[in-house]
Amino acid sequence: MIRFFNTLSGKLEPFNPIVKREVKLYTCGPTVYDFAHIGNLRAYIFEDLLKRFLVFRGFKVTHVMNITDVDDKTIKGANAEKVKLQEFTKKYIDAFFEDIQKLYISKADYYPRATDHIPDMVKIIKGLLEKGYAYKKDGSVYFNISKFPNYGRLSKIDLKELRPRKRIESDEYEKESANDFALWKDKKEGEPFWETEVGPGRPGWHIECSAMSSKYLGQTFDIHCGGVDNIFPHHENEIAQSEAFFGKKFVNYWLHCRHLIVDGEKMSKSKGNFYTLRDLLAKNVDPYALRFLLLSTHYRKMLNFTFEALEGASSSLKRINDFLYELKNRPFEEGENKDISRLVEDTNKKFIAGLGDDLNISVALRALFEMIRKANILISQGKVYRKDGEKLMSSILSLDNVLAVLPREEEETLSSKFMKKIEEREKARTDKNYELADQMRKELLKQGIVLEDTKDGVRWKVVKSKE
Repeated sequence: MIRFFNTLSGKLEPFNPIVKREVKLYTCGPTVYDFAHIGNLRAYIFEDLLKRFLVFRGFKVTHVMNITDVDDKTIKGANAEKVKLQEFTKKYIDAFFEDIQKLYISKADYYPRATDHIPDMVKIIKGLLEKGYAYKKDGSVYFNISKFPNYGRLSKIDLKELRPRKRIESDEYEKESANDFALWKDKKEGEPFWETEVGPGRPGWHIECSAMSSKYLGQTFDIHCGGVDNIFPHHENEIAQSEAFFGKKFVNYWLHCRHLIVDGEKMSKSKGNFYTLRDLLAKNVDPYALRFLLLSTHYRKMLNFTFEALEGASSSLKRINDFLYELKNRPFEEGENKDISRLVEDTNKKFIAGLGDDLNISVALRALFEMIRKANILISQGKVYRKDGEKLMSSILSLDNVLAVLPREEEETLSSKFMKKIEEREKARTDKNYELADQMRKELLKQGIVLEDTKDGVRWKVVKSKE
């Protein structure tokens, strides 16, 4: 059984998709006014873990991630640089796709951009006007939250306790300011606009996701993800306008990721603790280690990013990679130990059970490292044979289809230049020219290639350069 914590109900619920063995998933993507910071990346990796696990369990997942390329922030950024909106956002859209590739985040099926879906938004806005859920004021269109009795279910606010306020024009605001929000914003000087049936102007942020999710996933779909900061007002408003227009439930399961802090403090550029992926790569941070760190804390817990924790993540990955290296290169004797089969089966069950319980990554990783610990003991005792080594390796690589923290095989190949260098060093050793062999070993190490001399010949592996 798989179960998730549903923000809407505030409790753990068994996961039952609308269509058996199929999942329709919508995740809030980037607002492309800046480079993604590690807090954004944490959310994207949580969503990737969720999708990979569902695929691992045999579900067909249709994944949509939007790109917000028109809103208050993108317009402000474009105006500050005195360039057109499309030119401004392109740089950050390209950067987003570079980031997810470097962090081995699997691609969504669709990446709809808000500016490509204005007619879809206008259609919903017109319908809300016709049904009496929306009204026009000074050229803009607002959603009347008093007309939607269930407003506040997701964010747990009670409209009766709020003092009357003016309409909300901005895209983002606090719960205390909850009131009628903008579906369509009137044309303004210095802002891009579209000529539409509801007048000249541009969409509000919230209507964008309602239009794009329903277009690609239908009027009701399975899972909607995002950060806890999206719960209000963004997701609350999505529910209101979508259910008011379609007359049916919008989303069955809402999953939200907690914030990330740095060295125990809120991330801030002014504090100097604000990091993008580019910042960390410039510090020679291994993308695999960063991914491991960002997924290794349960998504509903606060994650404290520190460079010490990053070193810990690197050490954990080294433990896995060293074990795989041993399995690949140790000359195991022919045979099979049934205890290994039982160990692999037990590990797989615990791994699946852990992630099936609201993505409990701690249980899943504990199962993996316990298998490695027990297998290493058996290897040292000479109780692991060739078929056992193959089973252990297959198990880890299979589980990594979910985790995606291990280098792919193609990344472990060497160019002919390096292979020739290794062969030349072997010849130097055969000729007992140990000084030259040692010098060549050091040269290869500087290139990130570690050599290990064994009775069965030289072994090599690629490591991250420390330069």
